[in-house]
Amino acid sequence: MMTRDQLRRTFKDLHQSGCFVIPNPWDAGSARLLAQLGFRALATTSSGMAWSLGYGDHGVPLRDALARVSEIADSVDVPVSVDFEGGFAVDPDEVAANVAAATATRISGLSIEDSTGDSSQPLFEFDLAVDRIRAARRAIDQAGGDVLLTGRSEGFIAGRPDLSETIRRLVAYADAGADCLFAPGIRTASDIEAIVSAVAPKPVNVVVSSDFTTVSALADLGVRRISVGGSLARTAFRAALDAAVEIAEQGTFTVLARPSRFADINKMLKI
Repeated sequence: MMTRDQLRRTFKDLHQSGCFVIPNPWDAGSARLLAQLGFRALATTSSGMAWSLGYGDHGVPLRDALARVSEIADSVDVPVSVDFEGGFAVDPDEVAANVAAATATRISGLSIEDSTGDSSQPLFEFDLAVDRIRAARRAIDQAGGDVLLTGRSEGFIAGRPDLSETIRRLVAYADAGADCLFAPGIRTASDIEAIVSAVAPKPVNVVVSSDFTTVSALADLGVRRISVGGSLARTAFRAALDAAVEIAEQGTFTVLARPSRFADINKMLKI
């Protein structure tokens, strides 16, 4: 197994050139399966992790989130970045304290987003949002500076799909110390190109949650990192729910008769 320092150096190196896919596990089992498929890094999904723990998205307490993140990072020998939501706090100093706790685990990166969860004011006020990124940067630097920080602006998925404001925030997050920039919900080539250009030379992450692009197309646009968010977890939970609903409502088991990957999964996870 690589040391924590080696994992973090590897993760930073991945962001220097080219384009890589960083899929999103929700527990140790899904992480190990993805790592064995050859992905060079992984990133947790807040929604998938929450569902697997019996919560709704953004409902996991910090203590439980850190425990699950540690399990995932300890289960694989590739870098793991964490969807750290909004830092589990509003106040920048509290965000910094929580980021410091996360850096004590084996993770190689984490992201901080600017959504509030309040539909009437879905994004944190600009200066506060920047201060929160700056606080996360400070906490990482004080812990050794080797965890990669991603700054996320959520406008396109929080009801504020304003490209100019999104770019203004991402540029400010880059200036405040974010190593990588991310605007979930961006889908068009022109919007992606505009963001890549605005924050260059810092790398950009694009999340793909439907069939609207390809790895090669995003690489051609200058995207450095591609994630899939909660899509893999959503697919897995949807399949299980469909089967369970059939059993509960119809008393039949046709979904369970579909071809199984039992042997493959068991072989991949068998120690």
